[in-house]
Amino acid sequence: MVTATLILLSLLVPLLTALGIALAGRWPNMREGVTLTGALLLALVVYSLLPPVLAGERPEFTLLDMMPGISLAFRVEPLGMMFAGVAAFLWPVNSLYSIGYMRGNQEQHQTRFYICFAIALFAAMGVAFAANLVTLFVFYEILTLSTYPLVTHKGKSSLKAGRVYLGILLFTSIGLLLPAIIWTWQATGTITFTPGGILGGKVSGVALTALSVLYFYGIGKAALMPIHRWLPAAMVAPTPVSALLHAVAVVKAGVFTVIKVAVYVFGLETLQSAPGIEWLLYVAGFTILVASTIALYQDNLKRRLAYSTVSQLSYVVLGAAILAPISIVGATLHIVAHAFGKITLFFAAGSIYTAAHKTEISQLNGIGYRMPWTMGAFTIGALSMIGVPPAVGFISKWYLLMGAFEAHQYLAFGIIIVSTLLNAAYFMPIIYAAFFRPEAPGKPDDYGHGEAPWPIVVALCITAGMTLVLFLFPEIPYQLAIQVGR
Repeated sequence: MVTATLILLSLLVPLLTALGIALAGRWPNMREGVTLTGALLLALVVYSLLPPVLAGERPEFTLLDMMPGISLAFRVEPLGMMFAGVAAFLWPVNSLYSIGYMRGNQEQHQTRFYICFAIALFAAMGVAFAANLVTLFVFYEILTLSTYPLVTHKGKSSLKAGRVYLGILLFTSIGLLLPAIIWTWQATGTITFTPGGILGGKVSGVALTALSVLYFYGIGKAALMPIHRWLPAAMVAPTPVSALLHAVAVVKAGVFTVIKVAVYVFGLETLQSAPGIEWLLYVAGFTILVASTIALYQDNLKRRLAYSTVSQLSYVVLGAAILAPISIVGATLHIVAHAFGKITLFFAAGSIYTAAHKTEISQLNGIGYRMPWTMGAFTIGALSMIGVPPAVGFISKWYLLMGAFEAHQYLAFGIIIVSTLLNAAYFMPIIYAAFFRPEAPGKPDDYGHGEAPWPIVVALCITAGMTLVLFLFPEIPYQLAIQVGR
């Protein structure tokens, strides 16, 4: 009973926070106080569910029975706990950052921004704790719709990007994912996530491979090429939105759903029996290498980070495609590693823009001396994305490499090694320029800045610190990931 109440509260707290933000919209201090209070309360509720999940319990709650066998129902299992835990931790941090960024840049429509952000967290909780495919689909769509106003926050200049964002994500989910869910229902008579999968013995041969294509391309938020364009397009949004898209909710919902479907709908053994299932490994590997190569040539910092995200997301897909329990552990851990590393990088990009009004990498020579906290945090985030200890990205890549080696997927092993070198190639020059190149000659006003407002700096230091803490103390995410991989 207590755990069912906690599940319900994990959904209600973001919604009530959105309502409170709307009511307090005239008073910025009160509005932001409501935002931070709601975010902290959600973290308290979500982490109250962690002990029973670690102990092997799977709390459940049914909200609505729509028809026999189909309901809006929720179950807290290790993978969902991982995703929800990451989102719940990062919401208050992102809210603190947003206060500094939105005020520092005098952004318009701040109340709408905070409301949509809270609704996006409501949707993320629904995706994380969904007990069946219908529940997941409903909240997956709410997440898309609630983030559209955030992507188009800048107004007319962002509407074209918003159309790309909404068009691709709705097309893939309604045109591919929904038919896959209906096919699964017709073939099995159930849509409930089940350890070991529900498709074994019900769908086989070429039909199983076709169903895998519908699912994994239908999950457009995972940004497999060529349906990745929505993600770079969304970079027109303010940096806190980019952080939400890349680290807190949207792309994490995508790769979370990939693992969820692979483990709890197909089952690894069933996927291994599908003829030509190697297509997923090839597409993921292609996405990793091509996106990393494109990132090398981007001078705009946010675009380089966007293509880095496209590449890093496919590490998770690659882990699922290797079809080995240990690679699933690596993929699950990479959700956490990428969340903290990439949000730090976007926070740093926003900090640079707020303090120095610089957006291009070619403008960053010597900026590390004026913004040491920001660029120090950027360095930690970049090392995590490359996979260098003592950052948590090393752990997730290590398990992905182990999975590839043990499954004799030497192509996947090579892709991870080559892409890691590419990661270093597009991150290390930024760090080198910031700390070891002199500032270019310019007007005194161009260099009269220091660090961004303190909420921004505190937030990015927290997330950078967590990439180190999780390397040193990975026990909790590791225990959850091990349970997913069993």
